[in-house]
Amino acid sequence: MKKHAIALTAASLMSVTAALADYPEKPVSFIVPWPPGDLEDVLTRLIADEFQEMYGVPAAVVNKPGGGGGPFPGAVEVATAPADGYTIGSFVTDVPIGGPQIGIPELSPNPFDPVGIFMTYPFVIAAGANAPYSSWEELAEYAKSNDVALGHFGSFLPPTKITFAAAKTSDFDFASEAAFDELTCNTLASGDVDVINTTIQQILPCLGDIKILASIGNERTSLTPDAPTVKEINPDLSVALWNGLFVHKDVPQEARDKIAAAAQAALQKEKAQNLIGETGVLIYWQDAEASSKQIESDAAAIGKISDLIEQ
Repeated sequence: MKKHAIALTAASLMSVTAALADYPEKPVSFIVPWPPGDLEDVLTRLIADEFQEMYGVPAAVVNKPGGGGGPFPGAVEVATAPADGYTIGSFVTDVPIGGPQIGIPELSPNPFDPVGIFMTYPFVIAAGANAPYSSWEELAEYAKSNDVALGHFGSFLPPTKITFAAAKTSDFDFASEAAFDELTCNTLASGDVDVINTTIQQILPCLGDIKILASIGNERTSLTPDAPTVKEINPDLSVALWNGLFVHKDVPQEARDKIAAAAQAALQKEKAQNLIGETGVLIYWQDAEASSKQIESDAAAIGKISDLIEQ
């Protein structure tokens, strides 16, 4: 009986190992929790194409925007999918950091592990061409006696928190604010808001016709070199805004390795590298261990920024 049990256990292990070795053997979905067209979407599509080419199975990007509620509906879909490597999240900073803090049961505690971080957004604070201010300092002075409305991707997301904190340390506050899934040239042209914090990709068509007041990140962007960083406005507001690939914590290592291999290959291709000069995006591969440390560091920095806003 004992030998029979050992034989069954060995057979079961061999079966599991064989199944993992076969990964992937069916279509794979990359969930992008934003509308199509921004940099995380463009790069994730390149990664999905490379995955399909490398492994011979269909790989598709599925956009799951949150209706102004941030990336969390898409994140929940990844969290609740089977932990088999066939549903992969392409997530911004706030999914693993903010998701557990806002009361979404499926995201608390954080159910994800990073496969790797692959880009840093060129994120800016912009105003329309006719705005009566052309710099952050002029905005701060104007807003002390006039109403200014801010458009953002979600009040709980890092770019918005950083913008709120920058305003507070410059002795002003926005009179109103609203969340959008997209923050484009049309958002400013419509007059729905006066100032937006968004990625350069979303305002690239009108970049030369609007006013860039500041950029969010540790370095000035290559397309807006004259605009100061928020870090220059206040050194305590230093957080890079990145996007990475994530899977459920129970996804096998073999699947993670194959996802990472496809991502690294895609990022080296000409299409991806051309985006650096075209958009100012930073493209790189930060492995799972380094990404986990990045998340831990950013969580501490965002915590300090949240405390600053609440003071």
